[in-house]
Amino acid sequence: MSRRAQPRLDEGSAVAEFCLVMVVLVPLVLGVMQVGFVLHVRNTLTAAAADGARVASRSGATPDDGARRTREQITRVLSSRYAREVTTARASASGQPVVVVRARAEVPALGIVGPAVTVTGTGRAVEETG
Repeated sequence: MSRRAQPRLDEGSAVAEFCLVMVVLVPLVLGVMQVGFVLHVRNTLTAAAADGARVASRSGATPDDGARRTREQITRVLSSRYAREVTTARASASGQPVVVVRARAEVPALGIVGPAVTVTGTGRAVEETG
């Protein structure tokens, strides 16, 4: 009797196992990538806001100069849609005048669609005098 005549019970099991693993693995990988993107946006907003605060804190500069610089940085790295909400303010910290720049953006939580997550970056710099 030939070995071919007997049916093998495990035929096709590799395909089924592959499908079961991919159902779990693909969403996990996509989720990690999305978290990485949200963190990238947050870090970019924070760095741009800090740079804008330094520009606005220079002697003779205005808070609008800092907001403009922040928008330029965000647009260069990400997109202009992430640079829509940039605010500047003057404040005081330990008796020193400071400029505060805040950048706020909405990032889709599920890829390019879905509910949005609000991400904020803040930068502060002591104002120069003289």
